[in-house]
Amino acid sequence: MIRVPGDKSISHRALLLSALSFAPSRLEGLLPGEDCASTAAILRALGCPVPELPRDGGPIRVHGVGLRGLKAPGETLDCGNSGTTARLLLGLLSGLGVQAVLTGDASLRRRPMRRVTDPLGEAGARFREEGEPGCLPVRVAGGELTAVRHTSRVASAQVKSALLLAGVGAGVEVDVTEPAASRDHSERMLRRMGVQVQQVGSTPHRVVLPVAPTRLDPLDLLVPGDISSAAFLLVLGALGRGTLELANVGLNPTRTGALHVLRRMGARITVESAREMDDPGGEPAGDLVVQGGTLHATRIQGDEIPSLIDEIPILGVAAARAEGTTEIRDAAELRVKETDRIRALAVNLRAVGVEVEEHPDGLTIQGGDHPLQGRVRAFGDHRIAMAFGVLGALPGNRIEVDDPGVVDVSYPGFWEQLRALTHQRRAAAAAPAGESAAVPGSAPVAGSAAAAGFAPTPGSAPVVTLDGPAGSGKSSTAKAVARELGFRHLDSGALYRAATLVLLDSDLPPEAWEARGAEAVAERGLALQAVDDGFQVTLGGEPVAPEALRSPRVTERVSAVSAMAPIRDLILEPLRAAGLRGGIVADGRDMGTVVFPQAEVKVYLTASISERARRRILQDGGELSATRIEEEARRLADRDAQDRNREVAPLRRPAEALDVDTTGLDFPGQVALVVARVREVWGNGNGAGL
Repeated sequence: MIRVPGDKSISHRALLLSALSFAPSRLEGLLPGEDCASTAAILRALGCPVPELPRDGGPIRVHGVGLRGLKAPGETLDCGNSGTTARLLLGLLSGLGVQAVLTGDASLRRRPMRRVTDPLGEAGARFREEGEPGCLPVRVAGGELTAVRHTSRVASAQVKSALLLAGVGAGVEVDVTEPAASRDHSERMLRRMGVQVQQVGSTPHRVVLPVAPTRLDPLDLLVPGDISSAAFLLVLGALGRGTLELANVGLNPTRTGALHVLRRMGARITVESAREMDDPGGEPAGDLVVQGGTLHATRIQGDEIPSLIDEIPILGVAAARAEGTTEIRDAAELRVKETDRIRALAVNLRAVGVEVEEHPDGLTIQGGDHPLQGRVRAFGDHRIAMAFGVLGALPGNRIEVDDPGVVDVSYPGFWEQLRALTHQRRAAAAAPAGESAAVPGSAPVAGSAAAAGFAPTPGSAPVVTLDGPAGSGKSSTAKAVARELGFRHLDSGALYRAATLVLLDSDLPPEAWEARGAEAVAERGLALQAVDDGFQVTLGGEPVAPEALRSPRVTERVSAVSAMAPIRDLILEPLRAAGLRGGIVADGRDMGTVVFPQAEVKVYLTASISERARRRILQDGGELSATRIEEEARRLADRDAQDRNREVAPLRRPAEALDVDTTGLDFPGQVALVVARVREVWGNGNGAGL
């Protein structure tokens, strides 16, 4: 099963409240992202010795300093990119009467803070804005709080939590009314620490702290996985072709709106092992299982918005791939997140080819299955970056995120996890689950689709073959086509070169290679291992350097070695295993005739012999001249004759192949022809389309 990072909202609150406890708290599963690291660093500056947050979510002990134990810092408190840190601390510090200056990064300094400071100011707290009006930096300047009573225009867990923390710190009553229920992590945690917090009504929703506590009990808390982080992988799974399992995800009913919406869109999501975390007053959690399929458009609006406000970026991506037109309304709150998320979604969806209409409070998104490509801007927002990362990971799409590093505030390791899941899904390219595409006698390579929790479906993407004579541009064209389609490039020649390298380094004389060479190669553990955009040739599990494969001594011998039947039989197995689940573009002399005779798309590249000769000279860095072109053309003609007349896998045009004569084509033109052919064939019933 896949594990997502700990819930960010719960992690912030657990750190802040455990710092106020009269005894040590044990916290496990905390999010180690940059946002929570900002909260931990600020608590240290305020006098609470919070340990470093473990990268693996392991347990820590926070030795609380008591309800009034935090002290004024000797420095400005930097909240980084974390709006939760800033707003909750504005409430807590004003309640405690601790004077401090709060600031943040450029993005956070643009986010509104008066939604917290205004109601606190009405209750007696004093603040001084030291930057742009209504924004950080803000100085908490003292003042004595009286009872806090506030009616909020929008449901906001941050505002509600800030006011509750102010009341806890100041020892005063708090009464907050919202138009709908926002997430209730603060109320749950305060109750576990011995604080009386009451919920009154549902619409409007009212939370009351009638009696302020004199102390907070310590926490013993296991933080569940973040449902907001899980949503990205749920959409990936719902739009995929297989089953994806997520372990121990938080299922707080104020946070599960995205699950309801995805199910309404047709996603097959089930909950297994549902449970309360630690005790009945804890956070509900369970394991989520999502099966791939087709999504349909929906309307997202009204009272469900607070329960999925952070998931709207990834729901927007789901809408872009769903059938029909999805409308998102009543979400104006998105305009004052880490960025204006409504604008960011609209700009980026248009940039990659999605039809979208922007509204003051939402979006109308036209779904489709046509390929999407382009460069998008994260706008400094982790959820925007991750949403378009998922969109780019879907088959047929090629999307570049300009600032991938911003995801570390909430999901360290996101890109690595996404690459592992999508590469295994698109091709499962190394082998059947649990194995690498290895020749007999070599060891399996760790990191299978099963290990990652996602089992791809055979045939989910086509096998594309590019055959042709030497110098026709098969390899460079195949690489570009694979990159355009989001597939892996399979260079069959690399395996034959590796086999040649093994034989050259062996004790076998060349005259014994055909009889005993296959055995020598198998003993060295020749294998293919899937990498980002293709395959890495390995020997004994170690990568083989490309320069070793392209050395002159290998080049001189590889043609003869590739004609040896035992060698070809040996190498055929890993080649076919690499294409077992599709999603590859394979080039070679016999890809469409021998290796993949059932390939969905076959292309035969050729060019005039003089043009092929010219390209070979330029590829080798030589100078063009009529004499040099003539010499190279004669060499290629001899090679053509040898390849066509060899007994083992002779050069042939595959049946039903698309003929592409590249003599008069520029490189982008020949790539475009092949890509168009793949999309035409696969879009006519051979798959979900590109």
